Amino acid sequence: MAWDEWEQIKAGAGDGQHVAMRLNQVPADPGTGAPSAVTGGLQSSKKAWTTAGAGVGSLRQTIGTTLTRLEDGQSGIGSTAGCLTAAAQKEVYDSWKKYAESVSERCGALQGILNQVGRDVLTTDDGVKAEMDRLNATYADTDVVGGQAKGR
Repeated sequence: MAWDEWEQIKAGAGDGQHVAMRLNQVPADPGTGAPSAVTGGLQSSKKAWTTAGAGVGSLRQTIGTTLTRLEDGQSGIGSTAGCLTAAAQKEVYDSWKKYAESVSERCGALQGILNQVGRDVLTTDDGVKAEMDRLNATYADTDVVGGQAKGR
């Protein structure tokens, strides 16, 4: 289709008035000031997303240091056979180690999402929500010991 033909179609649709093209309901001319008409006043910056990602990454480093210290504290326990206290302590250690490793992995995944949002603006709000939902599904917390209180 020729450009002139396209202009004729647009002019016909607007009853002779100039018709401006609008994408995704964004005003044709949001003005030269702050784009609050388009964004509702919401602002975003790569630096903010990257800073948030770095903060989550530092949590992961702290968890790693803590796991190392926890493991060092376990050295020398030896066999837990015949000692209920040592067996219980090892069980608690294994449980917390697994939990802390999972939290560290979750922090790494969240850091990746935050960095990607800052770098690419992860397409849309729906894209960010989908990534966060996927993260929550992957690292869903377990129910509290003893179950959930029902109607209390």
